[in-house]
Amino acid sequence: MIKIGKNGNSTVKKAVAIATVLLTFATTAFLASPAKAATVTLTMSSWRVEDVDFYKQAISDFNAANPDIDVKYQSYPALDYQTILVSSLAAGSGADILHVRAYGSLNTLIDGKYLSPLDINEIKGLNKFDTNILNSQRGFTDKRLFGVPFATQNLGIFYNLDVLRKAGVNAAPKTYPQFLASLEKLKNKGIQAIANGGQATIEQMWGTIAPTFYGGTPFYNDVVAGKKTFSDPAFIKSLDALTKLFPYMPTNSTAVTYDSSRALFFSGKAAYFLGGIFELGYFRANNPDLRVDFMATPPLVAGGKQYMSSWADGGYAINAKTTHRPEAIKFLNYLASKQFGQAFIDNLAQISTVPGTHIKDPVLMKSLLAQKTYATPYLMLVGFRWKNPTGSSILQTEIPMMINGTKTPTEVAADATKAVATWYAPFAGKS
Repeated sequence: MIKIGKNGNSTVKKAVAIATVLLTFATTAFLASPAKAATVTLTMSSWRVEDVDFYKQAISDFNAANPDIDVKYQSYPALDYQTILVSSLAAGSGADILHVRAYGSLNTLIDGKYLSPLDINEIKGLNKFDTNILNSQRGFTDKRLFGVPFATQNLGIFYNLDVLRKAGVNAAPKTYPQFLASLEKLKNKGIQAIANGGQATIEQMWGTIAPTFYGGTPFYNDVVAGKKTFSDPAFIKSLDALTKLFPYMPTNSTAVTYDSSRALFFSGKAAYFLGGIFELGYFRANNPDLRVDFMATPPLVAGGKQYMSSWADGGYAINAKTTHRPEAIKFLNYLASKQFGQAFIDNLAQISTVPGTHIKDPVLMKSLLAQKTYATPYLMLVGFRWKNPTGSSILQTEIPMMINGTKTPTEVAADATKAVATWYAPFAGKS
């Protein structure tokens, strides 16, 4: 309130003058200040529930350099993710950025026209990625590129030497017979030998040991070409080898969940876990004191052939219906950068696909070196997850039947051949 006294007119004039100056200053300041850029919000969906903190930090780093783009990360349980993703995209409500798997799971999204194809020149440095890894982000028939690959994976055997020593096993097995002997020693001591249970991890168990018995890449090439099928004696031999591991798995193993299997191992209650190197960071996060190591499946005889099932894990893709594709491309450029790739390795203990990154972790490096030396394509994932029914779905359904004694390895092999023959032309008429 302006107070008017006996010199009221003078006081009013001064107040008006002051107000005019203040208004002029405020107007000038407003006009001189740059307008704040509108913020575009992108959503990103993923199955990596375990990696929420890492992705939030990575997004924060991106946002610091791109304050006009805000990315929201949402993760879902791994086993439910593909169903959730397809359903949301079909409903037109999918995220802008999609964490996608590779090969067949990706092909489902490509066939549904849910993804925006990428020109390799839109992503800086993408032309320097390994060609085979880039091919994991192409479709079965549509060979355009749809994602930026993020990691390579391999299957091997995690082991806890502290647990092994309780059974008198003082070193990692050097041959497969030694591995079997260590399982028997653990069982005789009342120690849980293998942590794996449930449909998905039992298939991974098969994928870990199978190439040692069917013969690795030469067999893979013959099956993909249709020269052989799953009814070949070498494939049946790989299933039979898996049955020899059943006595060392948890009681009622088919009912043991994926998370329970992992907990058995990282809690130090089991000696071995057969699965992907991607579990390393998860094991350590849940038990920082865990003394864990990793090896490729040992050879059948000393100095014999070794194989390691390997694959490109997935990628980062763009929803075909996003209204913010330029901003999404900018974020994909960040995800393909050396900065992000190195942080991915250092924080998640996984093998980045980004060229020029370096691994310091000795266990992860051991896995990478084994992969470079022994890699063979993960048969059911790389070769036979392109259409339904997938080779993996048949094994995940019927290996538990082998455990229960209602199916033989020969019957499972025949069923897998017949199922895949419904969509895979090289198998036609061979079931």
